[in-house]
Amino acid sequence: MAPVVPTPQWVKDLKPSGPQGSELLANERAQSKINVDQLAMFLHKKEGLQRKRRILAILQKEKVFDKSQNYYAGRVDRFETALARAKKLRQLEVKHKWEQQDKMCANELISEPGPYGLHESMFLITLRDQGSPEQHEVFLKKAQNYEYIGCYAQTELGHGSNVRGLETTATWNEDDKTFTIHSPHLTASKWWIGSLGRTANYAVVMAQLILKGKPYGPHPFVVQIRDLKTHQPLPNIHVGDIGPKFGYNTMDNGFLLFHKVKVPHISMLARFSSIDPKTSKYLRPASPSLIYGTLTWVRSTIVLQAGGVLARGVTIATRYAAVRRQFQDRDAQNTAGENQVLNYTTVQIRLLTLLATTFALHFTGRGMMNLYEANQKKMSQDVGKVGSKERGAGPEETHAGSDLLADLHATSCGLKSLASSTAVDGLEVCRRACGGHGYSSFSGIGTWYADYLPTATWEGDNYMLTQQVARYLLKAARSVLKGQEPSNDTTQILTTFLSRQDTGAAFDILNSDSDIVSAFAWRSAFLTFEALKHRDETHKPWNSLLVDFYRLSRAHSQYMVVKNFYEALYATTTDDLDPETKGIMHKLFRLYALHTLEQEASEFYTSAAVTVRQIQLARTSAVMKLLEEIRPHAVRLVDSWDFPDWQLDSSLGRHDGKVYEDMFHRASELNPLNAVTVDPYPDSETLFREDKSRSFHKSKL
Repeated sequence: MAPVVPTPQWVKDLKPSGPQGSELLANERAQSKINVDQLAMFLHKKEGLQRKRRILAILQKEKVFDKSQNYYAGRVDRFETALARAKKLRQLEVKHKWEQQDKMCANELISEPGPYGLHESMFLITLRDQGSPEQHEVFLKKAQNYEYIGCYAQTELGHGSNVRGLETTATWNEDDKTFTIHSPHLTASKWWIGSLGRTANYAVVMAQLILKGKPYGPHPFVVQIRDLKTHQPLPNIHVGDIGPKFGYNTMDNGFLLFHKVKVPHISMLARFSSIDPKTSKYLRPASPSLIYGTLTWVRSTIVLQAGGVLARGVTIATRYAAVRRQFQDRDAQNTAGENQVLNYTTVQIRLLTLLATTFALHFTGRGMMNLYEANQKKMSQDVGKVGSKERGAGPEETHAGSDLLADLHATSCGLKSLASSTAVDGLEVCRRACGGHGYSSFSGIGTWYADYLPTATWEGDNYMLTQQVARYLLKAARSVLKGQEPSNDTTQILTTFLSRQDTGAAFDILNSDSDIVSAFAWRSAFLTFEALKHRDETHKPWNSLLVDFYRLSRAHSQYMVVKNFYEALYATTTDDLDPETKGIMHKLFRLYALHTLEQEASEFYTSAAVTVRQIQLARTSAVMKLLEEIRPHAVRLVDSWDFPDWQLDSSLGRHDGKVYEDMFHRASELNPLNAVTVDPYPDSETLFREDKSRSFHKSKL
């Protein structure tokens, strides 16, 4: 795109004061022997890296994906651009015959929520997984061809995590074999629904099924909301965009209200539960767990993506901290000039621990998706064979009695909560570590943070979800106390704790990686049995234990992260990583685990997993020594995440280190406000004497 305002040649000739950013990053990379290409291959696999290169080349050729105006546009312009990009992506998908992984890669490179986002995820997945063969013919095929463009309308103005409390109703009409979808209160308005505001013409609507005056809980219904030709709302439907948000403003999150709208019998997704149109009898789901399978899939995906989400911020902040120089080291001998910010231990304790966290979350996400896929296969085989009506419904479960493979559900809830909170908090730490320039949109962190932030509350609020984990752990502990044989990792660590609780732990966390894992397991088991005592022996109310349950879920999830990181590294061979790179990865494992342990010191000490002296040494000796040893490899380690500059869209995180040149170019030449000449005098009614900025936000396919 041509510059908004021409820059004088004498300005273009100016250079930042030395040493140059490109020289500093070159020196950083020269002091480490980590094989970046090998580590990138280990993280992303050869086919993943090749896919990224191939798709990046395609996207960069299309004008609609030009990012030079991303940080300047207003809400309507941003949405218009996002819609143009979504349409072009669909055209490219058809043209190049992209598979699902190709589409996901393209979306990651573009790095903004698009108006088809919920159609391509929740809508299609729900139709596929919860629809009958007949409904696949009627709804899914047209949705896959983008004749029907849909969304997933669950959350309401007055209800989010508590799905059982939804107010929208779907009443069965026995006379004409239809359902009446109705919003009885203002708070029944569907709210926050992605792709609904202006884009979708269909919605999967979660509504309370009413049969002969009796409620049967929330069920999914496929409902047309807009005319397929005019795209105007259908009669008795009020729908629109909910307005600007803290972030995520390229997505049209919407509201939706119904006034006694009739839909046919086929609208109720019927793979697992249905109403017999002849007898009007309710056919119960063979496996209630499958009703919320879509949310489990989304949570597993969130865990998988959390490492990469955080890695973007860590990459930007680490590169900039290596380029940015502030003050002199008062104790350094014979050093001229200011010190690189990355040399300060107060920066290292923030950025290098987060760098270790990116890898920990990545390997955990991999393990989570493997567990999800294995359990999906098992659930399909076990439909109708298992299920218990004894277990009460949790805060977001749609049915009581969903005990099928509860470990997957608990794992996805706990790790979703921990991983997304860690990524959200970590991105803000990265932004602040960039100093004043971190506040600029050009940093590439602020807008990414704002767009990712809702992940901490959607698909289950991160605090509410922890109740699901606690419920599962208490049940597992009860089974162990009854003498039942361990059936999975959770019951195994609980059994181990019981057998050793009187003799103590005595874990050597400073010298043994496996003992670190054992210490995290011990702490989780201790907190589980403590919570069980409060619940079963002293009979404390559930609400009074919610804070303890949150701590328990966090402890158990941190154990799973440490365990997954440990197992991933010990499964590597010399073909995967050379000895030096593997050695650094082990140091990253220890840094993540010991820093986390030190942050949660009171629980590790209270549980007797470690001694006070071990905690002191972990803080004052081990962690600080690990920072020193990892510091020379920091830039190469973030390089291994393989983010193209086009994807990061960041001045501060440029691979070549030309930070200040890029910031000035964006401010001086790409900024539309610099194409406006104002009338500054208060007595004049004229605001803009000249405005040449208008043409810069128009998006065309």
